[in-house]
Amino acid sequence: MAKDAEIEAKFWSALKSSPFIMLGLDGARDGHTQPMTAITENDESGPLWFFTSKDNGIVTALGTSHRAIATYTGKGHDLFATIHGELSVQTDQATIDRLWNPHVAAWFEGGKTDPKIALLRLDTEKAQIWLDGSSIAAAVLSWFGKDPKESYKDNVAEVSL
Repeated sequence: MAKDAEIEAKFWSALKSSPFIMLGLDGARDGHTQPMTAITENDESGPLWFFTSKDNGIVTALGTSHRAIATYTGKGHDLFATIHGELSVQTDQATIDRLWNPHVAAWFEGGKTDPKIALLRLDTEKAQIWLDGSSIAAAVLSWFGKDPKESYKDNVAEVSL
């Protein structure tokens, strides 16, 4: 039986190895999300950081809403999450310098001082995380007369991030 803290730790580990999420704003852009690469500084908590450009739709929609929702699928499709929090643009050059890496540099011709850079900060608040919800496993459990929903309930965590 997995505990919420164990499931949360698996989430942070998975995000570190595959940092790609779908990010959007609640109540803005008709719910549209887009792929973004998350940068984490801590192995066990947020915030999540995203480099993008000032003309990105999420940045321009921040005037409508700051409530973010992000969805995540682990590399092996064995972990899924929905993350909620507050999204803001950060302009602190020291933070940009600290988070800068070769993957980010590839997107900005002007380097760390490129005027197009927008650094987004997602202050994570809560998440629902699911582990390994295979339909095949559910079918096998059903064949043996077991309720797959009963055995799966320990693979879901509601956590405060």
